[in-house]
Amino acid sequence: MADDIRGRVEDDICSVRTIEDVRAMKKAHKGGTWKYACACRSGVRYEGEGEAWRSLKTMIDEKKDSVQPGSAAAAAMAKESERDLFGDGDGVEVAPEDRGPGALRGAGARSPLFWKIMLVSMALIWGYSFLTMKTVLDTIPTFTLLASRFLPSAAIMFVLFHKRIRAHLNFEYVGLGFMMGCVIWSAYGAQTLGLVDTTPGKNAFLTGTYCILVPFIAFILFRERITKWHVSSAVLCLVGVGFVALDNFSIQMGDLLTLVGAGFFALDMAVVGHIGRTRDVSVLTSWMFLFVGLFSLITSFVAEPRVPAEAWTPTVVGQLAFLAVMCTTVGLLLQNQALSHVPPATGSLLLSLESPFGVLFSVIMAGEVLTAKLVLGFVLIFLSIVLSETHFSFLAKLLPDRRKGRV
Repeated sequence: MADDIRGRVEDDICSVRTIEDVRAMKKAHKGGTWKYACACRSGVRYEGEGEAWRSLKTMIDEKKDSVQPGSAAAAAMAKESERDLFGDGDGVEVAPEDRGPGALRGAGARSPLFWKIMLVSMALIWGYSFLTMKTVLDTIPTFTLLASRFLPSAAIMFVLFHKRIRAHLNFEYVGLGFMMGCVIWSAYGAQTLGLVDTTPGKNAFLTGTYCILVPFIAFILFRERITKWHVSSAVLCLVGVGFVALDNFSIQMGDLLTLVGAGFFALDMAVVGHIGRTRDVSVLTSWMFLFVGLFSLITSFVAEPRVPAEAWTPTVVGQLAFLAVMCTTVGLLLQNQALSHVPPATGSLLLSLESPFGVLFSVIMAGEVLTAKLVLGFVLIFLSIVLSETHFSFLAKLLPDRRKGRV
């Protein structure tokens, strides 16, 4: 059984076909034998890991749980955990934090707490980006801004991942990148156009509603199951949006465009969550950035006035560099890496903090006035996101256990 699982694991890992696999295969082939790169040692989370790989990790966890601490078997297992799981004998030392059950993250990997801090940091930066975009839009039109943001990001991604991109240079990846580019171009276009006619705080919270929409879009496209939590959070979110966006039973155009953008963001996340399970997400993202930048550049030439040279001040260029490098490239890379080290619900919840951070920066730095109606709407939207992602399960740990008479 174990040998069968081990064999299927090797097949699963080899089928991912990342540049790490290619390098390992070429190196081993020159020596006359074939060996395969181990995903758990490379420090890279592969979206395409198969059922056999998950079965092996489950078998290891069950084996460790069934052994009494301090026994001879436990000592033998501790020694065994230091060995290479695949018997390659390459002498790779496995760090202690990677030997525990469910901790096959890669030798020398950071702790989950580190990645949680990174997610909160990115939520803080993205919250500030709403105010930055609002400031830049006073000088630069919408699609000129997007072209200036995504084309440099695409260039950075192609430099960083050029070997992976070359390994996956085929019609499938380019076509999927084109499709994702269309969706994200629509999402950022609607969101940024909406930001022209609304406040950064409202734009941040209304954009955050994509968390609620993802399960429903996934159900429509891929028949993924909808739970009572999804429905409850959607109703709560809808009430919150009413408090934020409706003014005398009418909705402002800026708020409506922001909600349209949130719908496209949800569509992108649902599609990427489905197709990214068996493909290299970094390559798809690189193509997506390129197409978003090209679409925005074409739109700016066709539909927007030319920006005078004197408008490109050092301040504006610096703000655009911040949006391109920190908010787009670095933010995405940190997000993808962090989400492979923390539970999905925890990661989504931490990233949703960008909405309250956006309001905070808008109030402190832009003088946005918060009415009781707006605050109530913000609270309801944020609670709906928490409900959708966690089902309030964390409250069970805080409440007393009455059955056992302890906290």
